[in-house]
Amino acid sequence: MFNRRPIVAAAAFAVALGVGVTACGGSSGSSSTTPTTSAPEVSPAGDIPDTQAFVVFAPPSGGYSIQVPEGWARTDLATGATFTDKLNSISVESSPTTAAPTTASVKTIDVPTLQGSVAAFTLGQISTVTRSAGDAILLTYQGSGPPDAVTGKSVTQEVERYEFWRAGSLVTITLTSPKGADNVDPWKTVTDSFGWK
Repeated sequence: MFNRRPIVAAAAFAVALGVGVTACGGSSGSSSTTPTTSAPEVSPAGDIPDTQAFVVFAPPSGGYSIQVPEGWARTDLATGATFTDKLNSISVESSPTTAAPTTASVKTIDVPTLQGSVAAFTLGQISTVTRSAGDAILLTYQGSGPPDAVTGKSVTQEVERYEFWRAGSLVTITLTSPKGADNVDPWKTVTDSFGWK
């Protein structure tokens, strides 16, 4: 008669072997340490990357030159140009002005104009700063940006406005970022690159 014991024993051995392999596989997965790669660093909205390259802009009319971030969209104005990228912008405009601006003139003339044109205008500071091209009047303030085309929500913007003057010519550089963005270094690069021609 056919002996079933070897078959039963072989089947039991195979089951035991399968359980052992499964257990080993499970334990090896839990005890092994696989290297984890850290997620790429995400910059806050509006932060200009440290790797940003800059290019020189000089208006056709001459008078000055300035470095602006490469690849930003440019809009030509009658008085200069505006450069934008996502939530950031740089505006450079020139105009004939007989007298050099002062902290007092900016406070009495420029601030009221901005209060009437910038939503939720909040004055920061008015001071004199030194850059490569010489002294400039710096006005800082906050305001609401234009509403988003999709959400309709506005972002609070932080603005640095520099006024350079020489020999009857005034150049105003306006740097705009969303509140909380850390653009101290790129803004310093831009304003330090300004030079009279």
